[in-house]
Amino acid sequence: MARAPERPSGRDRRPGRDQAVTTALGRRLRRPDGRDAVRRALWVTLAGCTGFYACTYGLDDAVMGLYALFGCLPLVMFARLPGGAARRTRTLLAALPVALLLVTAGSLLAVRDWAAACGMLVVGFAVSYGSVGGPRLAALSVAFQLFYVLPCFPPYDPQVLDSRLAGLTIGFLLTVLVDHLLPQPPPAVPYRLRLAGATAAVAACCAGTADGPDADRAAADRTVADRALDAARPSRLPPEERPASPSARDRALNHTRAAVRHVRDQLERLPAGDGPHPRHPEAAGLLRRTAEALRPVAAGLCGGNPPPPADGLRRDLVSFDAVRVRDLPAASALRLRHDAVVRAAAEGAQLATTASRIALGARPGTGSARPGEPFWYAAAPAPLLWWRRLRAHLTPRSVHLQNAVRLALALAAARTIAGALDLSHGFWVLLATLSLMRTSAADTRTALRPAFAGTVGGAGAAALLLLAVGDVPPFYAAVLPLVLLVGFTAGPLLGPAWNQAAFTLAFVLMFSQLSSPDWRLSAVRLLDVLIGGAIGALASLLAWPRGGRGELRCTLADVLVEGAAGCRAVTGLLCGRPGPADPMRPARRTMILAEASYCQYQTERMGERGVDPPWEAALVAGYRMLRGGELMLIRYRERAGDEPLPEDAAAELTALAERVTGECLRAADALRRGDAAEDTTTDTTTDTATAPAVAAPDTYHAGDSGTLRCAARRAAVTDAGRVLLTVDAEAWLTGVAQDVARVRAPEHA
Repeated sequence: MARAPERPSGRDRRPGRDQAVTTALGRRLRRPDGRDAVRRALWVTLAGCTGFYACTYGLDDAVMGLYALFGCLPLVMFARLPGGAARRTRTLLAALPVALLLVTAGSLLAVRDWAAACGMLVVGFAVSYGSVGGPRLAALSVAFQLFYVLPCFPPYDPQVLDSRLAGLTIGFLLTVLVDHLLPQPPPAVPYRLRLAGATAAVAACCAGTADGPDADRAAADRTVADRALDAARPSRLPPEERPASPSARDRALNHTRAAVRHVRDQLERLPAGDGPHPRHPEAAGLLRRTAEALRPVAAGLCGGNPPPPADGLRRDLVSFDAVRVRDLPAASALRLRHDAVVRAAAEGAQLATTASRIALGARPGTGSARPGEPFWYAAAPAPLLWWRRLRAHLTPRSVHLQNAVRLALALAAARTIAGALDLSHGFWVLLATLSLMRTSAADTRTALRPAFAGTVGGAGAAALLLLAVGDVPPFYAAVLPLVLLVGFTAGPLLGPAWNQAAFTLAFVLMFSQLSSPDWRLSAVRLLDVLIGGAIGALASLLAWPRGGRGELRCTLADVLVEGAAGCRAVTGLLCGRPGPADPMRPARRTMILAEASYCQYQTERMGERGVDPPWEAALVAGYRMLRGGELMLIRYRERAGDEPLPEDAAAELTALAERVTGECLRAADALRRGDAAEDTTTDTTTDTATAPAVAAPDTYHAGDSGTLRCAARRAAVTDAGRVLLTVDAEAWLTGVAQDVARVRAPEHA
């Protein structure tokens, strides 16, 4: 008799949804972000529960226990502090007085709803806007907000302020202690090492260009350099790893990257082909010495020691200029331009050397602090650097100011509504507003769906638990560590819905130990999240709803406009006309705003944007204006007191600057209209008959322009060094025109 087929056991069945989730979680736990989630879950469980139980049950002070837990939870779950354990300890101990001040302010202003809402407006703006001070302040922003939010709700009870402050201090100290007891995560790659790799790659590319390798090797060297430079861009890094503080060190690191990028851009302007390029041995030799000057920069960044000054390269530039003066009457326009490009690459290496020395602790003389000097920040006091950074973003064009205003208004509105409705747990409303609101309306809307779903799931589970167990506080005390450990491990890995469910369940279990447990507490949590999320969504919809994307278009257009004005002003100085001491300062300020907008834009719904507009091309054009303008100003000051340019050469250079300015303004208008990819006309003077064949279609090689003809013709009757300055300025302006043309090229659509 045939046996009936056995029903498959649970082990033999096809994995269901729960098994799939478990499998996915297991895979993610083995990744670096999984190990970080486990560590943070252990961190908050050990530090938070130790303080909560010791104060609540050991000292019989529930208020102190609550603040001990909340002194730990925001710091662990919301703050991504840069550096190792020692640096995190210094940051947390420095933040403790600020946290105590915020708790005190929230406790005293809770006397009236309107006072608490006004305080929330001020604190919300100040703390959020303080993120312009770099990654450490930005990482602590949410925690600082919560330190004010928690005590600013009734009951108004100043007598318990000492318990609140003591509990918060205990939470901070336990956070620091447990951080040192747990195994340390692998350290992040320091930014200077990324920059060292980029510098070494550009040095190799520079040497290869001088030696004239075959086309395949040249393409490989350039690809390696481009990838290394791209990896060193701050917008490609996590926020906690970016050199974004106002300090001289971080400014110098960014200046080093820009200077190395400048060298790479100059190499792109040299033609590819057989044999060494440029073909003149003096230019090829200067390229080799430029590579030799970059290698100590890379080694210094890698080892953390300042490289030696680039005195040898400075002498090489003097010798190279002497050769250019000797050969000037017979030199072709093409050679004049190639020599100018090679010289600009060498000057970029000089800038990179000085900037890296500042970043690694060396400081130049006091003369560098003069207006218009590229390294003015090296000798400036820290308060001045901070003030300039804060002032630079005090404009509606700054995404930092926009985010601060948006968040402050939303939190103040949430506090007002929570007080008007007399919500018993209004803190949850503000927590939902703070944690769910994003920098754009689309991102906020995307965050709301999983948050609401997770809250419903967590609230349902908590309600069932409260109904089943009843008023048994020891049970909730025993379950809370398990929920914190499992929930905060799985939540960050499985998605925002799971994370929100873990927070909801943990909060209900915690408050069930401080008051009589009631299943309706879950419904209160759900209602508060709905209200807070709705307020955040409305604020994101009404205040700058497009976020970084909407602002980036305007700020990049401003970069082109201000950069064009700077090019015109620098050219005027070279031609003997009076001008400001630092004509590039407005362009530098707008570039700061554009970089901030671009960094935020990179974090906003990256996978759903389609093809990017030519943002990066506009940034490259802005960098070319700034770096080239700085180099021209240095050359101008070095030759102060020389006779003015010949009238015909000055007229030609001025006319070229006007044409380049017109190109920049047209590109800026195209960016503002959103049709930069459709307008491809150009007024830049180009003689295709004398332009050599190039490997890439976007490489621009102008021919015998009027400026160069004037330079060669006047070389015998005027100061040749002054004429060479004209040639170098023409090469700079031509490069700007090339980059601006790329902003409007169809391939960037």
